[in-house]
Amino acid sequence: MTLNTQPNLARPDDFYEALIDMHRDLDDAQSQSANAQLILLLANHIGDHATLLEAIRYAREGVIDMPARNGEARPLAA
Repeated sequence: MTLNTQPNLARPDDFYEALIDMHRDLDDAQSQSANAQLILLLANHIGDHATLLEAIRYAREGVIDMPARNGEARPLAA
């Protein structure tokens, strides 16, 4: 299975709203836990190891390529 990186959500605005709502009234630790649980549920649904590794690589590259916040220097990737 190849990772689909093209827009594929039938209702992207509704999904984004639901994702934001998931975090409403949660503290930082609860929000991180909810994100982790969602990631694991979706990873289980996908199931294909190679596809999941490709998604991890894309996600990490996206973070590394982001500019630093508040003009702070970004640490180099390990």
